[in-house]
Amino acid sequence: MIRYAYIIPLLPLLAFFVNIAVGRRLPRKGDWVSIAAIGAGLAMSIAIFFEVFRIHDPNFKYHIVYPWLDIGGRFVVKAGILVDNLTAVMLVVVTGVSTLVHIFSVGYMHGDPRYSRFFAYLSVFSFSMLGLVLAESFFFIYIFWELVGVASYLLIGFWFEKKSAADACKKAFIVNRIGDFGFLIGFLILYSATGVLGYDEVFQGISEGKVAGTLLTLAGIGIFCGAIGKSAQFPLHVWLPDAMEGPTPVSALIHAATMVAAGVYLVGRVYPIFTPDAFLVIAYIGLLTLFISATIALASRDIKKVLAYSTCSQLGFMIMGLGVGGFTAGLLHLTTHAAFKACLFLGSGSVIHAVHSQDIFEMGGLWKKMKITAATFIIATLAIAGVPGFSGFYSKDMILAAALEFGMRHPQHMIIFVVTLFTAGMTAFYMFRLVILTFFGKPRDHHKYDHAHESPPNMSVPLVILAVLSFAFWFKAPLAEKGWFEVLVPKPASAVSASFAVPANAGLSAEAPAGAKGEHDLHLAHKAHTIAMYSSVGVAGLGILLAFGIYMLGWVDPDKVAAKFPRLHDFLVNKWYFDELYEATAVNGTKALSRALAWFDLHVVDGLVNLCAQVAVWVSFLAGKFDNAVVDGAVNGVATVTIESGSFFRRFQTGKLYHYVYILAGGVLIIYLVKAF
Repeated sequence: MIRYAYIIPLLPLLAFFVNIAVGRRLPRKGDWVSIAAIGAGLAMSIAIFFEVFRIHDPNFKYHIVYPWLDIGGRFVVKAGILVDNLTAVMLVVVTGVSTLVHIFSVGYMHGDPRYSRFFAYLSVFSFSMLGLVLAESFFFIYIFWELVGVASYLLIGFWFEKKSAADACKKAFIVNRIGDFGFLIGFLILYSATGVLGYDEVFQGISEGKVAGTLLTLAGIGIFCGAIGKSAQFPLHVWLPDAMEGPTPVSALIHAATMVAAGVYLVGRVYPIFTPDAFLVIAYIGLLTLFISATIALASRDIKKVLAYSTCSQLGFMIMGLGVGGFTAGLLHLTTHAAFKACLFLGSGSVIHAVHSQDIFEMGGLWKKMKITAATFIIATLAIAGVPGFSGFYSKDMILAAALEFGMRHPQHMIIFVVTLFTAGMTAFYMFRLVILTFFGKPRDHHKYDHAHESPPNMSVPLVILAVLSFAFWFKAPLAEKGWFEVLVPKPASAVSASFAVPANAGLSAEAPAGAKGEHDLHLAHKAHTIAMYSSVGVAGLGILLAFGIYMLGWVDPDKVAAKFPRLHDFLVNKWYFDELYEATAVNGTKALSRALAWFDLHVVDGLVNLCAQVAVWVSFLAGKFDNAVVDGAVNGVATVTIESGSFFRRFQTGKLYHYVYILAGGVLIIYLVKAF
């Protein structure tokens, strides 16, 4: 089945063409075409995963390429697919979440006038994301990277008649272009240095020393800029919460397991190219993102905005984990997060569908009306909060252990672990705040509560499936030393170690060989894991306890706290004023630059053009005067002299004899008189 993996992205692509062309005229407006296509892709992905799982080789790789473009042998691009253990996992994640979102959309989008178009857009997004996962070179991953951006633009702005949705899709597209430009520069640096585009070929070129040092660090950071954009990392995180303007299934598809996960997947896929300095940048960008996003989620009232900032924060956990050397931990959290965050987003869609509101302070008591939604939502919340027994605890614990181990080896960076641990506690607090205000307590809007009802099976069944997948036993047996993911997706060997001399105080050591600790002390790693595990359980429990104490038992009145610290509250409500900052600097700066360029164009460029035109007019005027007065005057003067002289001498040619006699006599008389005197 592995050799047919290329068919998986082609199925949703075919569904896109069918739905966009004739979907409106098909039974049920063609939703079954998209569902069947992605469902078939899921079946093939599961088959590939079990085939890889049966082989159980951490180094398994199926790599096939064909010549695609050859320009005189100077520029050669190969097309093909790469299927390894990470690819097999990501195929299941993408097709699995996408299939459930397709099914959920049948109920959620029912009656929408552009129903068939919505499923066409879902299909083209799935095609782009699957192509990105299967790409075997920087060239093709960049192509699918941009296609994912276009598809997300169409989905976020699906309800484009709403100004907020239209603005959100433009914001997402423009912000992502900033990160993608860095990605382009990064892989062009690698291509110019190595002359190849395939992953393995580039890694080989780096290991041979074709690119090293600062240039390699810049190339790695440039590629990471693409991840900053797609995975909504600081400072390009501002697009993700606004993207909640799209339909809720879009939020689940794009912002739970697919588009935002693309950046984390990219970092994992090209992990061997990063230098120690690049890893340090990655770690601190992730740290800033996870902390800033979590603080904003504390004060948000919109159920989808809370989940959006939660997504930003969790992506920060993944990126930070990858930056401190927790390769397996970061990618495992990507996998576990896909299930419980998709469950949370679809659960929020079920709630919004029932109460027609996104404000959690207009909800309350919905447990009695929506038991399936509430139960699945709570299970997913337990997972993201890091409660033992759930998948989020398993993966987040590994990330915290990697951060602590890194801090123990490099005490100057211990702040990474401290802030990450504190943010894990904040995550448990704001997520249970969301659960309590939505499902427990008394209804705060009785009109909305009275009309609330459980969602139909095509919406609730995906919730149940995702909730079941949020338990830890899918990834690790209770008494097992390692889970299957740890075995199949170990840290890869670094391509940098052979060509990059690691400074003593660089902050990160060279990457260890795949599947081994290298120079890492196993005792220190075990100690870090033990401390991190107990610490994560403690902060998660404290966060949950505070949430229940404040919002259920009334230990503290949140409104009074907000009133006591109005500036801090406004700071968080206004999302650290990032939008205002970017509006005042980047946006207004761009507008000011545009106005300056317009003035320059109007007054300088056009002024020079107009001056040249005026000078030409003046020169033409003077040339005309010269031509009329001098050139034409000279010509006309010759003609006039000729005419006048001719007229004068014509008088002597009368043709009468006596006139000639008179003239002859006069002439003789004149001669005589001249001689006489």
